[in-house]
Amino acid sequence: MATVKDFRTSVKPNWCPGCGDFSVLAALQRAAANLDLDPSQMAIVSGIGCSGRISGYLKAYGFHGVHGRALLAAQGIKMANRDLTVIAAGGDGDGFAIGTNHTIHAMRRNIDITYIVMDNQVYGLTKGQTSPRSTQGFKTKSTPDGSLEREISPLQLALASGVTFLAQGFSGSTKELTKLIEAGIQHKGFSMINVFSPCVTYNKINTYDWFKENIVSLEDDPDYDPSSREMAMQKVMSTNELCTSIIYQEQRPSYTELLPNANHKPIVKQELELGEERFQELVAEFA
Repeated sequence: MATVKDFRTSVKPNWCPGCGDFSVLAALQRAAANLDLDPSQMAIVSGIGCSGRISGYLKAYGFHGVHGRALLAAQGIKMANRDLTVIAAGGDGDGFAIGTNHTIHAMRRNIDITYIVMDNQVYGLTKGQTSPRSTQGFKTKSTPDGSLEREISPLQLALASGVTFLAQGFSGSTKELTKLIEAGIQHKGFSMINVFSPCVTYNKINTYDWFKENIVSLEDDPDYDPSSREMAMQKVMSTNELCTSIIYQEQRPSYTELLPNANHKPIVKQELELGEERFQELVAEFA
């Protein structure tokens, strides 16, 4: 039986004291242990930003990519070895700015990976500029008179892009967040979990206290049906996306299940050497 300790590394996180990302890491480690995953059968891919450091703090195969490209590498890993549990992680700047296109296409493709977005609504690593998730009027060094742009809506974007599992959690509620990550990993298809992960250094608006006062849990609504995309869209709009829990889930074949070679061994386990005769045939075909 796996334990949380199995997923810890000797590297001490260098996030700011109080950063919400600590809770995301703890919840991910706890979820992996609860699901009895094997670290040698798990991979985590991250982008650039404070959140991107998480791939160095989880004991599993890790890949720290470039900004906005975590989902590309994560999907490639899953395609090569669908036996792996693949986690992609990044911040709101990573997933909803330079990486927006990759986020949308991964959702509609429904490839079987879990994407955790650590949404602090600011660019923390580069000293606190406005991010795509900063609210209109948000003042930072890059927008001293307030942001003129409307913030992106990740939940509405996900629902409109065909996501099959969508959840939202909060770093101030690690127990709920752990359950959401467990459910996301168990989902057969693309799962996105947006996490309100406060930046205690550069975002003085969207603090832990602010979220506690404003978010609502859909688990408190006995009439809420997460299998209804229409109800999900209505709920996220009516709450201004300040809701947690599983927002939406449906079952449909994942991308890897639809591949022509879906019943074959994963690519990394196949015998890829060509015989001389086959090699010469290929050479002749392209000569």
